[in-house]
Amino acid sequence: MHGMTSHSKADDPISRESTRTLDALDRPLHDLRISLLDRCNFRCPYCMPETEFHADYEFLTRAQRLTHDEMLMVARVASGLGVSKIRLTGGEPLLDKKLPELVKGLSGLPGVDDLALTTNATLLAPLAGALADAGLHRVTISLDSLDEDVFRTMSGGRGNLTTVLAGIEAAEKAGLSPIKINVVVERGVNDHTVLDLLEHFRGSGHIVRLIEFMDVGNRNGWRMEQVVPSRELLERVQERWPVTPVGRNYPGEVARRYAYVDGAGEIGFISSVTEAFCGSCSRARLSADGVLYTCLFATQGTDLREPIRNGADDDELGDILSRIWLQRADRYSELRRPDVAEHHALSKVEMYRIGG
Repeated sequence: MHGMTSHSKADDPISRESTRTLDALDRPLHDLRISLLDRCNFRCPYCMPETEFHADYEFLTRAQRLTHDEMLMVARVASGLGVSKIRLTGGEPLLDKKLPELVKGLSGLPGVDDLALTTNATLLAPLAGALADAGLHRVTISLDSLDEDVFRTMSGGRGNLTTVLAGIEAAEKAGLSPIKINVVVERGVNDHTVLDLLEHFRGSGHIVRLIEFMDVGNRNGWRMEQVVPSRELLERVQERWPVTPVGRNYPGEVARRYAYVDGAGEIGFISSVTEAFCGSCSRARLSADGVLYTCLFATQGTDLREPIRNGADDDELGDILSRIWLQRADRYSELRRPDVAEHHALSKVEMYRIGG
């Protein structure tokens, strides 16, 4: 393997812009999400229900998962193709005991100016400082409710709310900010607790993002009536606290942003069911076993582990990545037909494998 030097063209913003890799719909490759492992310490019913992911379930073996060096190789090559944002996901990425070492390697890649982590925060408190020291920029916390009973239900009976809140506090002290709080809103399950959660984080500097319950994977029994449309949630919020729209931070940002008129911060709405944003999607996802997916709802991906382990160098891997992206034409959410059951019967990749 030969790497890019610290003086590569990827360091030059002008060069990076001129060598952007565009897909079939003229969308650039800008974000790479890396799933470190397929294991999780939660059993959220909409992702990894306990009935299927029980004590005897066979997760990927260590040999089947990419090594950190292999992940770094993919990230290095992707950065040369225009990727500047990398997010580490899982499963639960904090179950990887050598995570700070990987973060340190990724933080040194030329062209990568945003390195983030998505976690349920249960293991975050003792690690936040080490991750910040290693070069992690910020964290996103998955937290569906501050109601003890609802939280317990939505984490599959595994979560401890006190521990999660301690993790958020530790991340704030470590400077891993702005902290984003992701809330998957499911009608009749946690939608009645959303305003209380917003109340808790108002004025904290943390950004709560309300996510429409999506038809990811094949295990959550998704039905349209479980979705609380973002526009309905926005109306509920407006009744309590006036908010005003805020412009996007960057092209391809998935959340529609709103600021509290009283200055208590901002919230976001991620509406991939009712207001698809495929047209600006710039994300590729690398699963823990080395498969690259170009859509959260993909039915198939491209194996990178085999060519890497067969000796592919950076240039060869770059050719593979470029070819994958150039052929990409995914726009699942724009084509979604909630009224057609067969559309959701497709065998999509499971969210726990690619981290959402």
